[in-house]
Amino acid sequence: MVRTKVRFNLARGKNYKKWKITYPGGITEYLDPSEVTLVMSKCKLNNNRKVAEKIFGGKSKEVCAWVLCEYLVITDKEQTPMEESQRLRFNPRVKPNWDFKNVNADGKEYRCIESRGSRLYVNY
Repeated sequence: MVRTKVRFNLARGKNYKKWKITYPGGITEYLDPSEVTLVMSKCKLNNNRKVAEKIFGGKSKEVCAWVLCEYLVITDKEQTPMEESQRLRFNPRVKPNWDFKNVNADGKEYRCIESRGSRLYVNY
């Protein structure tokens, strides 16, 4: 199954702190999280655990986590806040895995994930 890859870009440059979306076929788009909301459906959380553990141990950050989704809808920035209990987290300096409700969510699949700014939330 071909999926769209979504991650937050932390590489310095003109696309710093933007959503990086890589579509099937290799087309890439960068979007400002202050201007859009991403609604991703049929999602899977991916993490290169070895790289994440190196970052957790103090090494320099590099790409190690992303969301794969079958469907992606990009809308104008949504103003409605999401519940903090629905927040999905990934910061390899804190934990070397995706975290949802204090549980390792690496490899987990969710029906819908939405962005609010640079944050992601599981939408039930």
